[in-house]
Amino acid sequence: MAETSRNYGVMRVTVLGAGVIGLTTAITLLDAGCDVRVVTATSIEETTSYLAAAVWFPTHVGPPAKVAIWGRRTLEVLADQARDLVPGVVMRESLALYREPPGQPYWAALVGRVREATAAELPPTYSYGLRFAVPLAEMPLYLPWLVEQVEERGGEIHVRRVSSLSELSDGWADALVNCSGLGARDLVGDLSVYPVRGQIVRVTNPGLTLSVRDEHHPAGRAYVHPRTNDCILGGTLEEDRWDTEVDPEAARAITARCTEIVPALADAEVIGHAVGLRPGRPEVRLEESPRDSAGIRIVHNYGHGGAGVTLSWGCAEHVMQILLHRAGS
Repeated sequence: MAETSRNYGVMRVTVLGAGVIGLTTAITLLDAGCDVRVVTATSIEETTSYLAAAVWFPTHVGPPAKVAIWGRRTLEVLADQARDLVPGVVMRESLALYREPPGQPYWAALVGRVREATAAELPPTYSYGLRFAVPLAEMPLYLPWLVEQVEERGGEIHVRRVSSLSELSDGWADALVNCSGLGARDLVGDLSVYPVRGQIVRVTNPGLTLSVRDEHHPAGRAYVHPRTNDCILGGTLEEDRWDTEVDPEAARAITARCTEIVPALADAEVIGHAVGLRPGRPEVRLEESPRDSAGIRIVHNYGHGGAGVTLSWGCAEHVMQILLHRAGS
């Protein structure tokens, strides 16, 4: 089969998945001149991406060298979108807390200016912190905007559940990009993909504008991310746990440790809970595999753990390079 579709010079691509990875991949390919359709098993409101706190920060993902490349590029794109007032995207002042001297975390080189927090900026019981600014995307605003961008560029979105990639070999597409996340376990038999259960609490915002996190809190990860009308408190990072029921005890523990790092939350009202299953994997799978029996090219882009938003645009551009420029994976 030719490298382009029957319309000379135009590659037809099916993107499987409509989370942040699938939608950014679709937009990038549309901008590169491809015809694109997105196939998704659910509406965007039912995706894991919709629940994400979505602050740029490489969490539970590898390999480090590629994460740095993909993450840096995504930060650039999101920062530009914040400047351009894309719905839901802002640059969020942030504070990372430590009980021991942090040195230079690996992510610090990617975010630009990072400085030591002053004593006045630290909550009680903490002696060390780093201040920096990174993008935050409010996903209930940002995901619908991404859908609009796909459709405005002529892309199509189809809600359709498939049980194997072969169901998408219908003669239309020249290439398939598999952005199925946790679904890759069943779709392509990748048992290295596993759920990373994340539970969060939504509370009213008492006027906070600073994101605060302690990745090494002795009681579990703690982060507070202010949004327009609420704050996201988190959270859990539970490997190989499949249930999505809210755990009341976990919710109480999350609220307690988040109030410890941000005492101003003491009187915040709880307005909701959510549980999502992040697609964990030892390393992101971003590579081309052998063509299927119909001769369709297949590129995989899944396994982003807790860093889907953080790596999204960088990974999308890598997919585009593979498909259009034959770049190595």
